[in-house]
Amino acid sequence: MTAPPLVPGEAAPLRVVFLDRETLAPGIALRHPNFPHEWVAHDRTATSEVQARAHEADILILNKVKLTAEVIARLPRLKLVAVAATGTDCVDKAACAEAGIAVCNVRGYAKATVPEHTFALILALSRALVPYRQDVIDGAWQAAGQFCFFSHPISDLHGRRLGLFGSGDLGGQVAALGRAFGMDVVFAGRKGAGETRAGYLPFEEVIETADVLSLHCPLTSETRGLIGDAEFARMKRKPLLVNTARGGLVDEHALERALDKGLIAGAGFDVTLPEPPPADSPLMRIARRPNVIVTPHTAWASSEAQQALADQLIANIEAFAAGKPVNLVTG
Repeated sequence: MTAPPLVPGEAAPLRVVFLDRETLAPGIALRHPNFPHEWVAHDRTATSEVQARAHEADILILNKVKLTAEVIARLPRLKLVAVAATGTDCVDKAACAEAGIAVCNVRGYAKATVPEHTFALILALSRALVPYRQDVIDGAWQAAGQFCFFSHPISDLHGRRLGLFGSGDLGGQVAALGRAFGMDVVFAGRKGAGETRAGYLPFEEVIETADVLSLHCPLTSETRGLIGDAEFARMKRKPLLVNTARGGLVDEHALERALDKGLIAGAGFDVTLPEPPPADSPLMRIARRPNVIVTPHTAWASSEAQQALADQLIANIEAFAAGKPVNLVTG
């Protein structure tokens, strides 16, 4: 796709507004675009502040700030929404399309960091690292009076089935790591699908036969509540459940009930809905359990990945301003 450049000849500088700069770590270098522009960066932006701060923007950068149809209709200058992430569910893309506003995202920057975090959770849970560490801190080793003790079960990954929901870049890399550990890796088909694509197993079969379940799919109307009470009840292998994808894929109340009933062996979650979660939310209630690990949406956030994201974000903006847009999101 080619379009006229936004900066022809001696045009007035474009106004670039970043609504939530604080979603990138302070040490990440974020260079400015290489065309005449006015740069405005806000550390964070409340919902009530979005319209006023974005009103004069030609290019709007955001990560997790919600951009609604109501606000979009009141942004006469806006030409591009550059999302500083892969997921774009924070933007009403239909409203942008109707208003002639392009939306682009950042891709491929998390191919190492999210899979590594996923396996950090899987390994920590299967080896009971967190509760054993706490036991050592609490003096249980000395109290045991021998070279080791066995207060928590430990499981090997070798030979276990890893069931993956989502087969994109991240799901594919998690699959590669799983195979390196000697796991039987399978991909789940779509929930409720009449037929299963080649290379996939039926959704229900994966739920029933996997020892570890890992989510790597976007949050859409089809995937919201992907795992709930009915799915937990079918988990015959009492698996570990790991979610580094999106909050909302798992019914958190159902997750708490499943842990209470012993339907799963443990849970590792890096995402929730909303973020941050309320202090009395199900995920916060279970966070202190020895078989649960909750991390604050940091699977993506290695220094290397954040810098790659920042570099690609500005490159996306420069390409759009030059009339050669990339990474456009249409739906």
